[in-house]
Amino acid sequence: MNKSPSGFPVPPLSMPLGVAVARGRVLIVDDNAELVEALRGVLASGLPGLHIESAANGVAALDIAKKGFDVAIVDVKLPDVSGIDLIRPLHAASPLGEVLLLTGCASVDAALGALRSGAFAFVLKSFRPEELISLVEQAIGKVQLKREREELERRYRDLVEVTDVLVFALDGEDRVALMNRKAASMVHTVPEHALGRPFLEAWLPPEDRSGLRAAIAGTRAGLGHHRPHDVETGFVDQSVPSTSRRRVRWHLSCSPEPAGLVYGIGIDITERRALEKRAADAEALSAMGELAMNLAHEIRNPLNAAVLQLHLLNRNLDRLEAEASTRAALKDRVRIVGDEVGRLNRLLTEFLELARPRGIAREPVHIPRLIDEVLDLEAESATGRGIAILRHIPDDGCVAIGDREKLKQVAINIVVNALEAMKHGGVLTVTVRHAGESVVLVVDDTGPGIDAAVLTSVFDPFFTTKEAGTGLGLSIVRKIVDQHGGDVIIDSVQGRGARVTVSIPMGR
Repeated sequence: MNKSPSGFPVPPLSMPLGVAVARGRVLIVDDNAELVEALRGVLASGLPGLHIESAANGVAALDIAKKGFDVAIVDVKLPDVSGIDLIRPLHAASPLGEVLLLTGCASVDAALGALRSGAFAFVLKSFRPEELISLVEQAIGKVQLKREREELERRYRDLVEVTDVLVFALDGEDRVALMNRKAASMVHTVPEHALGRPFLEAWLPPEDRSGLRAAIAGTRAGLGHHRPHDVETGFVDQSVPSTSRRRVRWHLSCSPEPAGLVYGIGIDITERRALEKRAADAEALSAMGELAMNLAHEIRNPLNAAVLQLHLLNRNLDRLEAEASTRAALKDRVRIVGDEVGRLNRLLTEFLELARPRGIAREPVHIPRLIDEVLDLEAESATGRGIAILRHIPDDGCVAIGDREKLKQVAINIVVNALEAMKHGGVLTVTVRHAGESVVLVVDDTGPGIDAAVLTSVFDPFFTTKEAGTGLGLSIVRKIVDQHGGDVIIDSVQGRGARVTVSIPMGR
């Protein structure tokens, strides 16, 4: 049998609700010893199994009450305190207990005052034994129901805390009335601090608030009609600038008691959405790959012919009988066309690299040495742009298993992107370190950062914010990292730079 916080037996939850049990703890508070014994006899004969204690004054009663009671039968006139004034202290000592008041002369005002103070009933002397037995039995039944409810709520709270889903409850003003630890930890808070905060403003990105607000309103409007709502939103602490936003699918329902309380049960679908997007990208790239392979030969032939003709044209311009300024202008135009043909050729090369299904080598790659080579290669470009390079790279260790040339391409693409982002100079910080069974490369820049609205699209093929960019550099990075079984993440705060983190398994 379960125990309540006060130590008394609690009937099992399988027992039908509403069925009173004669077993319980009764406290009689009266300074009339004969009346106390008479009450003992009446209760013992009518409700066998009761544990009965008595006290002759309020102080003694409160000492006994600290051990807990189910029903306290209290005389209104006690030597040291009024029985009415004793109700609240008794409830404080044993919150689930009920108090019956005894009096020989009661006014309507006194009765109302007793009930307002929380008395279960007001019994007039002299009373019939059956009346007292019935009232005590009803009071014990009520206490038993409260204990059952408390146990159910405790089990419910335990279930909410141990479940792997996210749970919240919102009051009529959409403020948090409940948040389990799983949900709270995702937004870096604790359930106690979440209570009373506006849920939408505190943890939903602005673009998702109207959708959830409409779903909550619809859930309340459908109360009693079994119309639950599902809605997907971002979930992140809005007070901390961050781009590591989680995506959650919420299932909403409304509780009739207390009225208007909306419950949300959420499942973190961030990884699922990422996998779906990667699968869609892979399917699109597969379709593009076949097309690219067929077109590459046809495109490269005229490109090569154009480059050759431009070279011959440039040589012929040197022999042209014309003014120097005219020849210079014509040569400038030839150069521009040549640059554009070169850019088109680079675009085709990157496109083929992205779309072509090629395997990768599997060999030990010393990542610190590789990153040093890339930074040495780009050092002159960084100096010309007024950019300082800070290196936090260990001398040894940090060996990953993979394709050295492809991993070098990953590092070049990321470093070049960072340098190009800092148009007015800045600091490029490159870090290589261990993290579990992976080697991690972190590249931080002090550029303008990336708008959160486009951050999720930076790995999409042909997506670029540069005027002359191809939009394939980061797509190639993602593809190569995926081939190595690693991960790449971009975090950015607009106006405060960006951070690219690449992890590659060590493959031990």
